[in-house]
Amino acid sequence: MSAITIRQQRPDSRDALQLLSELDVDLHRHPYPPQSRHAFSVDQLLREDVAFFVTLYDDEPAGCGGIKIFPFEYGEVKRMYVRPEHRGLGFGKAMLDHLAEYAQKQGVDLLRLETGIYQVEAVGLYERYGFLRRAPFGEYREDPLSVYLEKQL
Repeated sequence: MSAITIRQQRPDSRDALQLLSELDVDLHRHPYPPQSRHAFSVDQLLREDVAFFVTLYDDEPAGCGGIKIFPFEYGEVKRMYVRPEHRGLGFGKAMLDHLAEYAQKQGVDLLRLETGIYQVEAVGLYERYGFLRRAPFGEYREDPLSVYLEKQL
């Protein structure tokens, strides 16, 4: 039987770099102009103290996700990705469960995120998980190519 585990790793670890590189390639397939690209670089993930996690399937990296905690306000989901061959197996939901649990341990009971309109599968996952659309938050501004979501935990 195959095992799924989620481990905290630095965003500059070998597995994380591999997954983030694949995510960036996937995102650059879509026609987002520079002003509509909000993904944190590895340096930003480190500098902004984003808690970063890698999903392992049979000890091989299968996905990743991070969360930036805004104390007493919310946790922002960052850099969620599941490799195409592992999609539809519940890895995205498992990561969201893990990030939600992490946020609650940090005293935060609200998750927020921004994603692009071309990330149809991701938006579907977030909405099935209970995220609701909302207006831009934090430093985000209105952008017709972005979708802003939040979920009360």
